[in-house]
Amino acid sequence: MAKLKEVFLNKSHNNYTQFIRYGFVATASYAVNLVGLVALKQYGHVNYLLAATISFIAGLLVNYALSKFWVFNGSKLHNQTHEFLFFSLIGLVGLGLNDLIFWILTSGLGLFYIFSNVIATFIVYFWNLVPGKNTYLVNAYG
Repeated sequence: MAKLKEVFLNKSHNNYTQFIRYGFVATASYAVNLVGLVALKQYGHVNYLLAATISFIAGLLVNYALSKFWVFNGSKLHNQTHEFLFFSLIGLVGLGLNDLIFWILTSGLGLFYIFSNVIATFIVYFWNLVPGKNTYLVNAYG
């Protein structure tokens, strides 16, 4: 029980704990992305690409908030505006890549938009893990 409390409740600089927490954050962020996409497309009758963009941004904001307040104990950056701008820059590049892949798969190859979303998200997730690309985030949060 103490180990669960450490993983889920206590502040931690332990990389393993942060990795586990980030798994939950990524899942929550993707849930927001997917539910938003389906709601906007199916019920709001929004164009699939616009719905994907809006839902990606919503998931990105959830990811930022949960990462900042639960996964990491705080940034080494003293300026919160700079911290958010760094995070947003990577997010915007990811958004562009996500929308491009989404468009190619849906409009170009005719895949169902939810399948396209899953594939695009998977590719962008691994693109974000390219070693060295996000070094400033490691330095900011590390």
